[in-house]
Amino acid sequence: MLDSVRVSLVHDTPPALPDFTQWPSFPFEGEIRLKQLDDPVPVEPPRKGEAHRECTACNAPDDAYIWVGERWRVRAMDRPTGLPMVLILESRSHLDLGDLPNLLAAELGVMTVRLERAIRSLDGVARVHVNRWGDGSAHLHMWFLARPYGRLQLRGTFLSLWDSILPPISEAQWRENLALVAAWLAEFGGRPLAEPSRIQWQAPSSLADQSDAAQRSAEEEAVSVIEAEEEIPLPADGKAADAHDVGQAADEATTGRSASGSDAGSYDAAGSGTDVSAADLRSETASGSPRTDAAASGDARTGDSRASDGR
Repeated sequence: MLDSVRVSLVHDTPPALPDFTQWPSFPFEGEIRLKQLDDPVPVEPPRKGEAHRECTACNAPDDAYIWVGERWRVRAMDRPTGLPMVLILESRSHLDLGDLPNLLAAELGVMTVRLERAIRSLDGVARVHVNRWGDGSAHLHMWFLARPYGRLQLRGTFLSLWDSILPPISEAQWRENLALVAAWLAEFGGRPLAEPSRIQWQAPSSLADQSDAAQRSAEEEAVSVIEAEEEIPLPADGKAADAHDVGQAADEATTGRSASGSDAGSYDAAGSGTDVSAADLRSETASGSPRTDAAASGDARTGDSRASDGR
């Protein structure tokens, strides 16, 4: 007679957590479980600005931004968040990163460096992280996140998560920072639209009460980077995810690429009235700070005198 065999069920071993959960910059601790990975979908839903979905950036007026130029605009979040500064650089044209014609592609590099320098010039800012995701919106938008000076735990990959965890900065400081960045950009052209908050001349006791109330309101209503509308993709089972919409999106994408290709010649041929011109590039010093008109005119006079002397 055969001995009975005991069979014990072995549960699936949960996958090991990645090493970054042990990094000092990882914002969570304690027991963490991995989510189950969903099966891939055969057809991805359209982003905002694709197929029949409206584009938020194209419909936004200039007064929703802190600085506007001929082909670029810069905007902030609706209210302060945990980081000293969070800004978004957008193209005016409805183009994604890979659709930019040559001139706009070159301007994107200059605008990225210029905006990074402007944010890094603010008090209390150590570094500026530049990110582009684009899963929620088809309109090009680049994120600029300022890391507070001395906050070494915020270094690296998880800065956008910390933005929604840290308490919001004061609205007065936030508005002042926006105005400083807008003024910096306006030194090279465009129009600044951000203004610092006005001083409220009231008794000290009432100021303290209002400050506490404003802080509570900001903490309740602040929308961080990872919660922004531009970065929330449509669910996989969304109504828009059907073959007709995807086919329409593909047709529009092809048409858009053809249009951007034809625009490239006109952009390159124009060469004037741009947000980033050759004169702008020459007027920026190695440190990135704007040069004054007086200095530029002085250089011109020096050049004229040298020419007259035959040098």
